[in-house]
Amino acid sequence: MTTITNRREIAAADDSFFNYCLWEYPPLTPPSGKFRASNLLYHSFQVGTAHDNAFRIVDLIRNTFGVGNTVWGVKLIDGVLKWEFYLYDYRRRDRERSISRLVSAIAPIVSCSVPFNEDPHYFMFSIDIDNSLLSGVRELDEIHMYVGNVGSNVSSGISYSVTKERSRLENLYYFFNPKQHHDDIIGKICCSAFLDTSKIDLDTILWPELADCSTICLANKQHNDCIYFSGITVNQLLFAMTRLDYPAEIVNFIRDNRANLDHLRYDFGVDYILENGRMVVVKSGYYGTF
Repeated sequence: MTTITNRREIAAADDSFFNYCLWEYPPLTPPSGKFRASNLLYHSFQVGTAHDNAFRIVDLIRNTFGVGNTVWGVKLIDGVLKWEFYLYDYRRRDRERSISRLVSAIAPIVSCSVPFNEDPHYFMFSIDIDNSLLSGVRELDEIHMYVGNVGSNVSSGISYSVTKERSRLENLYYFFNPKQHHDDIIGKICCSAFLDTSKIDLDTILWPELADCSTICLANKQHNDCIYFSGITVNQLLFAMTRLDYPAEIVNFIRDNRANLDHLRYDFGVDYILENGRMVVVKSGYYGTF
């Protein structure tokens, strides 16, 4: 159980704001005096009864890479909150935010069994965070490494799982502009081995309430597909969380602090499969930076 319960970070007028791809965006309202996105992460630590080292690992990463340069994801899986941290550096092999630097940064609380190689042209990597890792029960035994997908007509990426035993393909990602690529979005959703589009209303996947967002990312994963709505408002975030029965503590915190959170844009992802003609959500998540 976390003992830190009131950690708050306040935005300044000159703060910069980034989405889950670390792409910068202008705030929707004047940010000065309002909450930074990191407060949503800290609140999820409390709701998810994260180990005390959750706060410590954030500080270790920030001390190495700076404030605002790390993306966090809070995932809801089978009613349980879990976390993932992402580091980007689009300079690729000229990178400064590297796997080796992260492993060194978190070494005081996390040991790593993954042999890392800085030669691949990766532009991002991520690690899964849970209490077993934070408490030292398990090592960091998997790193997710992302590389570009050369030849795609839209921004695209490929992720690999890297472990001590091997590297294996995980996911393919494609980023679309909802206004410019509407037909391509529909076509990409339908090109899936997991869906029978004659038996499902596409609005159950491409939610009309979120479809006017900045970017829609569609991912093909090993066991399901995924849609990410990027650049949504706090009201749209609340809609998504309510629709997917997020913990009341999470929803109420955001609703009660809506005026302190309305300057931010949010990213929300839904992993789904089709069962008996019905869309079934297997995982979802929301994102920010710290």
